[in-house]
Amino acid sequence: MRILICEDSVLLREGIARLLTDAGHDVVAQLPDATALEAAIAAHDPELAILDVRMPPTRTNEGILAAIGIRARGERPRVLVLSQYVEERYAADLIASGPAGFGYLLKDRVADVRDFLAAVQQVATGGTVLDPEVVSQLLARRRRDTRMEQLTPRERQVLALMAEGSSNQTVADRLYISAGSVEKHISAVFQKLGLEPEDGNRRVLAVLAHLEAPRPTDPTSAPDATGGIR
Repeated sequence: MRILICEDSVLLREGIARLLTDAGHDVVAQLPDATALEAAIAAHDPELAILDVRMPPTRTNEGILAAIGIRARGERPRVLVLSQYVEERYAADLIASGPAGFGYLLKDRVADVRDFLAAVQQVATGGTVLDPEVVSQLLARRRRDTRMEQLTPRERQVLALMAEGSSNQTVADRLYISAGSVEKHISAVFQKLGLEPEDGNRRVLAVLAHLEAPRPTDPTSAPDATGGIR
């Protein structure tokens, strides 16, 4: 099988290449970052690309964005993401692009060479391999998202202002509502997020849920006196 490796750690890159070569595969390219990835794919036509998530120059999401780009273009090469991290948002996007020929494994949890080689073969032949921890974190993200979706726009505004450190009175002043209304909205937020009094500081837990949830628009904008958004 023709395989391309894109991994910034030279020791890990060489180690993976050696394992694959010893198993009878043809490692056609080894890249330290994603800058030459497209050219290498065009030149070598690999059947499988093994990509790290965080690579130079920013070490944030270069690898996984490259994987999304590869998947968006078609079935070849298949993509196996091998990372230390679960990038929840992008992992969900990759899975949503189609389950066939895709894998996401965590480096620290690959404990057996035979299992790794079996995962390589499974992804290359159109199968799917997901580390259980990846699945767990994606399900946790989905649960968080579902909870946040239950909030009304006003409750989201109150929660966003709480995340800024605003007191109840400041929230009331910003939203042109009474302090009593703010307390009712906060109680509703706690209830919809499933936060009970025994959970400790519910205000902090609610703010954490807000910060973890994806937000397509800026919910911190407060309405003016006419009800519009300032």
